[in-house]
Amino acid sequence: MTWGWTGVRGTWSGEAADFSMEEMAKLGVNWVAIALAALQEHPQSTTIRFREQPTVTDDEVRWAIRKAKSLGLKVCLKPVVNCANGTWRAHIGFFDHEVPGEPSWREWFASYGEFIKHYAAIAQEEGCEMFCVGCEMVQTDKREAEWRRLIAEVRPIYSGLVTYNCDKYQEGYVGWWDAVDIISSSGYYPIGEWEGELDRIEGVVRKWNKPFFFMEAGCPSREGSPRRPNDWSLPGGPSEEAQKAYYEDMFAACSRREWMRGFMLWDWPAKLYDASEAASNDDYCMYAKQAAETVRSHYKQHLLIP
Repeated sequence: MTWGWTGVRGTWSGEAADFSMEEMAKLGVNWVAIALAALQEHPQSTTIRFREQPTVTDDEVRWAIRKAKSLGLKVCLKPVVNCANGTWRAHIGFFDHEVPGEPSWREWFASYGEFIKHYAAIAQEEGCEMFCVGCEMVQTDKREAEWRRLIAEVRPIYSGLVTYNCDKYQEGYVGWWDAVDIISSSGYYPIGEWEGELDRIEGVVRKWNKPFFFMEAGCPSREGSPRRPNDWSLPGGPSEEAQKAYYEDMFAACSRREWMRGFMLWDWPAKLYDASEAASNDDYCMYAKQAAETVRSHYKQHLLIP
């Protein structure tokens, strides 16, 4: 499961956060991606302000890791960059060739590297079993030299497993999978289309001979969402049935692939809604919804990455 997104300062500790993680563990999860976001102003900004609000403090990050471990969970620390103006991070990008006076890949990767290495050090100190160096950075994926350099700089800081979370449909376009230990992607594929997408991903897994799992996967409990599971703003009324049907389809298809190692389902907030509000909640979290039992049942039969 993915816990705590987006990592708003002041929410990753206390009674509500305790309760949230304890309830999440009851679903039978054995891995958790602790996910936090830091902001840059817009897609062409070159400064990532990870030490400022609203990003959670280092103490909060350490609390979340320790809480997860106290529940017997393995941890992947996942720092992510977002744009303050609301633009999706996949559109962060600069000129292919540096131009004097214009923002550049060189400047951005310098700031991004400082951001990632800061959390890699925390992951090492707190004994996280996995570290995610990036999430859905589609326009950056082509910058192979920079990614290889950054991962090489992370290795002396962090000794555990390293992954990169590419976006949906992008698994075959990353040319540096050999630099990480595990391939992962965001598996927001439409209901009924999983077999075809898994056929495609299988070719990538075989090519690189690496383990694979979905660092993100899930569906809002909303009418129409199973066809567009990545669209958190899709109009439609609340529907636990729609979310449950999506999970049943996804789990069934993925269970037939021996190379599929698991999921960090999206998502489980640091503060849960009241269980009495579950039927009217149309977000991704499956707490107290029909899909919770679907997840629990599946996890009883299958282990996440051992």
